[in-house]
Amino acid sequence: MTELGTRRWWALGALVLCMLTIGFDGTILNVALPTLATAVHTGTSGLQWIVDAYILVFAGLLLPVGALGDRVGRKRVLISGLVLFSLASVGAAYVTGAGQLIAARAVMGLGAAAILPVGVAMLPAIFPPHERGKAIAAATVALGVGVPLGPIIGGWLLDHYWWGSVFLVNVPVAAVGLVAAAVAIPETADPEPRPADLVGGLLSTAGLGCLVFGIIEVPGRGWGDGLVLGALVSGVLLLALFGEWERRTRYPMIDLGLFGRPRFVWGTTAATLGTFALFGLLFVLPQYFQTVRGHDAFATGVRLLPLMAGLIVGAPAGERLVTRIGSRIPIAAGLGLIAAGLLVGSTTTITEGYLRIAGWLALIGIGVGMALAPAMEAVLGELPPERAGSGTALTMTLRQVGAALGVALLGSVFSAAGAHSMAAVLVVCAAFVVLGAVLVALFMPARPGPAAADKEESAHGDRSRVART
Repeated sequence: MTELGTRRWWALGALVLCMLTIGFDGTILNVALPTLATAVHTGTSGLQWIVDAYILVFAGLLLPVGALGDRVGRKRVLISGLVLFSLASVGAAYVTGAGQLIAARAVMGLGAAAILPVGVAMLPAIFPPHERGKAIAAATVALGVGVPLGPIIGGWLLDHYWWGSVFLVNVPVAAVGLVAAAVAIPETADPEPRPADLVGGLLSTAGLGCLVFGIIEVPGRGWGDGLVLGALVSGVLLLALFGEWERRTRYPMIDLGLFGRPRFVWGTTAATLGTFALFGLLFVLPQYFQTVRGHDAFATGVRLLPLMAGLIVGAPAGERLVTRIGSRIPIAAGLGLIAAGLLVGSTTTITEGYLRIAGWLALIGIGVGMALAPAMEAVLGELPPERAGSGTALTMTLRQVGAALGVALLGSVFSAAGAHSMAAVLVVCAAFVVLGAVLVALFMPARPGPAAADKEESAHGDRSRVART
């Protein structure tokens, strides 16, 4: 029992609600795009920007907003993000044109960038190391279950209400999370905040913005398009400048020394590859259910529920294994299960019975839970308590860019493979995940070193004191 007492579990409930809000918003919009095209009088380009405005702002601002949480207080930034997300969701529900909806989605992306990394970064400040795994597993499940819930909730709302309801549904969830966060979550921050790294913030935002813009334009324009190449090259150059600036400046926004810590590096790698595989699966499987099997969005979401069930089983199982044998084996085994499920899924036929599909979806879900929850626990265990926000944002950024790049690459594979497109995508995903499993098994330490563990236990006492301020 920490000095926060049972309040820490109420705080976890509040954070889980915040994660759930972000989780299902990512997929709920896809269901509504055909309806939105008519409602706001736009075409394919406008619909693409309704989706991409959110992604661009979210990915571009993760790093600076995470660092801001360390500096001014994570609870303050989290609550601000929830308020922005809620207000923008209300605005999106009542727009009259595509431009207004694109602007509202951009503000929602800013809110999400404040909610996700800051919310996860608060977990080490609230929970001691021996309880942190349970908390991270709960947050992982909350993010994961939102994925299939999006189409289910969105399909039901569009069947019974007008199109704006797919945005308004965010509001009650975010409002409950807001109240719970205000009451239950303690404030945490760097007790000795550094001066703001404005140059680093500008370079990272511009670089990530250009990189993600280039990636999301690939499916429509192709890899050889001048705009795509220009954006990708600009993004890489700006991020290289960002890295050099962070290496030289006295008060960097992120600690580049984290890349010298094996548990941070391989935990981030595992989380990124697990996310890559999950996004690859969710890129092709809904198309199989809807285009090949003729199901609507709601029925497609229902058929993704075994994935959610597997995740709910896998995350706590991974946490228990970490307690007994350390991180390496659960993460590698989780990635192996993902790969096995993907390879079985690649043999799916047009007339495949759903029971077999449900089986390999559940297997993938178990693997995702087993790999991602311990991977994030390993990452958070390597972060200095005063820089948890910026460190978590770094991992989240790499996962987001990896997912976006994965969808672009897999989109090219999907287009080139013809009649065997889903199988090809799943096999490529499996290959990347197998590589990740092998690398984790070979190079990731199972546990932090004794000195690091002692330092973390001591740091938790410091975090508890910060939490009461």
